[in-house]
Amino acid sequence: MHSVVDIIALLGGPEATAARLGVGTEAVRKWRQNSAIPAKHWAPILAATGLTLGDLPGAETPPETAMSNIPEGDSSARVPEGATAALVLADGTLYWGRGFGAHGTTVAEICFNTGMTGYQETLTDPSYAGQIINFTFPHIGNVGTNAEDEEAANPAARGLIVKQDVTEPANYRSTAPLQAWLKRHGLPGIAGVDTRAITMRIRDGGAPNGVLSFPADGAFDIAALVAQAAAWPGLEGMDLAKEVTTRQSYHWQGGVWAWDAGFPAPPPARHKVVALDYGAKRNIFRSLAQAGCDITVLPASATGEEILAHKPDGVFLSNGPGDPAATGVYAVPAIQAVLAAGVPVFGICLGHQLLALALGAKTYKLERGHRGANQPVQDLATGRVEITAQNHGFAVDEASLPAGVRVTHKSLFDGSNEGIACDDRPAFSVQYHPEASPGPSDSFYLFGRFTAMMEARHV
Repeated sequence: MHSVVDIIALLGGPEATAARLGVGTEAVRKWRQNSAIPAKHWAPILAATGLTLGDLPGAETPPETAMSNIPEGDSSARVPEGATAALVLADGTLYWGRGFGAHGTTVAEICFNTGMTGYQETLTDPSYAGQIINFTFPHIGNVGTNAEDEEAANPAARGLIVKQDVTEPANYRSTAPLQAWLKRHGLPGIAGVDTRAITMRIRDGGAPNGVLSFPADGAFDIAALVAQAAAWPGLEGMDLAKEVTTRQSYHWQGGVWAWDAGFPAPPPARHKVVALDYGAKRNIFRSLAQAGCDITVLPASATGEEILAHKPDGVFLSNGPGDPAATGVYAVPAIQAVLAAGVPVFGICLGHQLLALALGAKTYKLERGHRGANQPVQDLATGRVEITAQNHGFAVDEASLPAGVRVTHKSLFDGSNEGIACDDRPAFSVQYHPEASPGPSDSFYLFGRFTAMMEARHV
């Protein structure tokens, strides 16, 4: 058997190994540190080096969670005692656990969220459409659920993975346990899984496709689940905004939540704003209203003519799920019409990416994405660092930004783009969520920047 160091040397060193296997050099360093290479990379390593499976560290005694435990042609698996749910990845990796929430089987991309609070807001954030969320914080469910913390009428996420069993709520605001809330919304979960291992897998190898199965009869066809995960096309090229957007226009009512007061009326409106709903969270509209905006919400498919017919002082481009290039097929022409009319534009998350596309830039899929309420971002003009809430798997390619569009913010995690602004027109956007919910309020000032831009237009 060869050591990890031997294999990296056979592949030409750390940089060559990272390039050949499509990972970062940090992942290769972790392999050396842990003396193990994830099973998903075994096949290309064998092809590149001529080694056999027995030459790889750990391959001769596959872990209990590996698909290789299942005899060839066997469509079932030995279910460990107490296991009632399974998480199966596209490469055959299998995790057993205890099911909770609604019975069912769901397929999606597996992502992780690092937030320590706000799991209900996270589950109802439409940006999580097409994803199963692996929560890194172990205490999920302990504050229960309530209607005030929902960011959409229904959860967009397709399932959740947690370390510890969901407990009964211990919070005065709770009106229903998480278990009951999940059942009501038809959302399955799996507990008792090593969420740290899944997080490291995503960190080192990117977000995999997977199936979460919590069958009512306790029967598992693992081979079929692997096939289902492998057949799922993934988020690249997928337009999910059309699935979560509003079906008709409406006028938003209500300001931001206040302790012991609920959602009081916002201050008088000074600006007429059209908000394009690509999968917007409710707190975005509350934050705009709190900043003095009268908001008309339009579906993602609204045309430039339909937007401008409302004679807005400004146009807001919301967050949302999926591949911006796919949503951009219909969203970009509408945004370009607004830009041509000189109407101020403010975009966040997917709206940020769509504005970049409308300006002529490109986007790409991140290897692991940014999801959580502790993401550090630097404002390049001031040097100020903000701790931000984020949820995105795609990013703007800075190298593709045209002349007249400057970079305003960058991620201090990986250096990826976090904001842009136009030099010759009133338009700017950020990759993160200034409305938080959950998360810090460091970036709420951006709503004021948007209103100032609208005021300047009428001076």
